Amino acid sequence: MRIAQLAPLAESVPPKLYGGTERVVAWLVDDLVKLGHHVTLFASGDSRTTGKLHPVWPRALRLGRKGADPGAASAMLLEAIAKRAREFDVIHAHVDWLPLPLLTRLGVPFLTTTHGRLDLPGLPDVIRQFPEASFVSISDHQRLPLPDAKWIGTIQHGLPSELLRPSYEDGSYLAFLGRLTAEKGPEDAIRIAHAARMPLRIAAKIPRAETAYFRKHLEPRIDGEKIQLIGEVDDVKKQAFLSEAAALLFPIDWPEPFGLVMIEAMACGTPVIAYRSGSVPEVIEHGVTGFIVENEEQAVKAVDELGKLDRRKVRARFEERFTARRMARQYEQRYRELVAAAAPGFNMQPQET
Repeated sequence: MRIAQLAPLAESVPPKLYGGTERVVAWLVDDLVKLGHHVTLFASGDSRTTGKLHPVWPRALRLGRKGADPGAASAMLLEAIAKRAREFDVIHAHVDWLPLPLLTRLGVPFLTTTHGRLDLPGLPDVIRQFPEASFVSISDHQRLPLPDAKWIGTIQHGLPSELLRPSYEDGSYLAFLGRLTAEKGPEDAIRIAHAARMPLRIAAKIPRAETAYFRKHLEPRIDGEKIQLIGEVDDVKKQAFLSEAAALLFPIDWPEPFGLVMIEAMACGTPVIAYRSGSVPEVIEHGVTGFIVENEEQAVKAVDELGKLDRRKVRARFEERFTARRMARQYEQRYRELVAAAAPGFNMQPQET
């Protein structure tokens, strides 16, 4: 099939540092190419892909030229796909709601993967305006606020099986990986580590909007010894950071749509201790790949129970459930169904590779 992938422009594909959506798009494109499809990635010009890159903006907005207008970049993205739409069998958008008015008028089958939270004001009104637009959720929990959307499936994220290597040795510290915002639970992670008498290492970005939060609530508690902040990590540094940890702490306080860091930890054989919020029960198998807890007290007890988990089984469950190849196969099937519905004579059988 000839497939167009529309990526966000905030980060490159894959991102240099932080960027979950862009990282998933990169993995999806690479595996679709391995499956024999012709994939064109519409993304920032500093992106890298095994498909064909259509650069719609010179550099990713977050690390690019200061003051670049996101609206202008988005306009360039929409114009690019409008000009080339007829070259593709299917268009796959990862940029939320912005392209819906255009994509519904191009006459080319399309779907949108929703990567963020959906419990926001106004979104039900958007869904009512586009009743025929097809959507894919990344967890069953994510889609609950929008029951009237045309959901054609839930496809959980996956990453390349060879990207992160597992370690089966007991780790020496607890890990926190993510944005330093209150909803991600960094304060809880610090308290859990103190109560469990374990060191905590924090690999995270500080969003500009959260600088005041960091300085008031987190910085005074980061002593550089028991509580260490090591900043953002790329894929190379992430390997050691996660594989050498005793567990990943994921004490979230928001409806997490998926939680990519959880499966990154599992790929390293590292169990996850997570609060029961959002998608967590769909990703973590309690007592197998980690522990699902309700509060800090239970999280501290879970740290004491880590010795009961088999890190080899954690990695095995990752390979069974969360690889990029599984993700690509599931999207491939959705593409074929959409194209077949638009052109009944289309061959639904996947190509062997």
